[in-house]
Amino acid sequence: MPITVQTLNDLVEKDVFTTKGFYCGKVRDVELDLSRFKVKSLVIEIARGTIFDRMLSGKRGMIVPYSMVQAIGDIVIIKHIAMPEVSTEVVEES
Repeated sequence: MPITVQTLNDLVEKDVFTTKGFYCGKVRDVELDLSRFKVKSLVIEIARGTIFDRMLSGKRGMIVPYSMVQAIGDIVIIKHIAMPEVSTEVVEES
């Protein structure tokens, strides 16, 4: 998906959602790879109280590789990020 300078300016402050509809936060910055003239990643400010706020233990933001961006329009849609399952298996000693 081609990106222009105007598109980069419009990208900042857009709301970010996952493909499953979870709200992430807002785009705060765009990281560029100037040697290849490509967008490298998006810097997302995590919204408080969201699943990502809990998943990232209260961190203020996250960097999302541009390869995870699915669509850009009125909002930005990224691939869904799931929290890894933690096994709560109890091992009985004999």
